[in-house]
Amino acid sequence: MKIAVFDTYVTTRSGALMHFDVLVPLGSSQLAENFAWQWLATIGLTRDAIELQSCQYCHSETPQPDTLQTIRRQGFAILPLEGCPVPD
Repeated sequence: MKIAVFDTYVTTRSGALMHFDVLVPLGSSQLAENFAWQWLATIGLTRDAIELQSCQYCHSETPQPDTLQTIRRQGFAILPLEGCPVPD
């Protein structure tokens, strides 16, 4: 299974920058931004507390087994890169 990787940047109202990848199955790319919002809610950030700067397709790849398992379970996976808190 190949996945699409979406490079995503978010700025909080306090000015903090968060950078993460949204990983989705090929063919469900239109859902990447919704999955980004869904994940942000799990770490306590609501739409009124942040501004989504970009969620752009970057590339496709074959995922690691644990990532593939997460995608099969919830439809997507998140790869935190910079400034991202760990969900509770």
